[in-house]
Amino acid sequence: MLIPRVPCFLCLIGLFSLILFEQPVNAEQKSELPYLQRQNVVYAEVYGVGLLLDIFTPRGEANGLAIVDIASGAYHSDRGKIRDHKRAQMFDIFCGRGYTVFAIRPGSIGKFNGPEMLENVNRGIVWVKSHAKEYQIDPDRLALLGASAGGHLACMAAVSANDPQSKTRVKAVGVFFPPTDLMNYGGLKIDISGNDPLGNSIRRLITPRGSETGSETIDEKKLDELRTAFSPARLVKPGLPPFLLIHGTADFMVPLQQSRTMVAALEKANVPVTLIVKKGGGHPWPTIHEEVEKMANWIDEQLK
Repeated sequence: MLIPRVPCFLCLIGLFSLILFEQPVNAEQKSELPYLQRQNVVYAEVYGVGLLLDIFTPRGEANGLAIVDIASGAYHSDRGKIRDHKRAQMFDIFCGRGYTVFAIRPGSIGKFNGPEMLENVNRGIVWVKSHAKEYQIDPDRLALLGASAGGHLACMAAVSANDPQSKTRVKAVGVFFPPTDLMNYGGLKIDISGNDPLGNSIRRLITPRGSETGSETIDEKKLDELRTAFSPARLVKPGLPPFLLIHGTADFMVPLQQSRTMVAALEKANVPVTLIVKKGGGHPWPTIHEEVEKMANWIDEQLK
């Protein structure tokens, strides 16, 4: 089967995000921001490395509710990913409504593979819940957000907390343009055993660290098992919290098919789900703050 040459999505997704979100903020605008930001709070330690989050608290009246925002793009969680979310007005919009936002950085692909990043996301959710009293939020009414790689991790965290009593259970999930099915990406089963750039990226994401350079060869059957286990659309079960997915029709990094596949799986399991399709929207798009407002409206309804 012929596989098209697709650019490495781990690199290009981050590049497009940086270009489209780039908007300078002057000192006057900064003083008028509707939030106070506390940077680099350590929420866990893994392999002797501190995992960090930023906390955005509303300057105005707090509503007692919180957002866990997964700051990851192209499976990198450097500080630039939080700046991307600032440019999309994520913190302005949610803090302006009284939410406290915890922007979790789950680690980057150079240090962690996908399942390890998921573990780090779950550590972050547990940390937020365990500090609910300190930040005066309701630990049982959290919303989980993410975009692109962060959206993928958010979906994985949600489907892996199917049990209502799970420590990482959230009340609502809102994501932008997430990869959801690594077995069928844009209508194709990408060959991840060869040298295709996209295939290499997926293999690096799903395989144990060091396996690519070790003596053990991972056969095709095992690779399929690994990517199925990291495809949230293939892990959906009844009883999950409501989902909102937002995706553009002109997204050449993560096909719209990925959100449609997740929606179909959720609908089949009778999980409440809404899909907003942005006509002409890329990855992302310059007016994405308008869709962030729509997401905030939806979360208002889910958490009330």
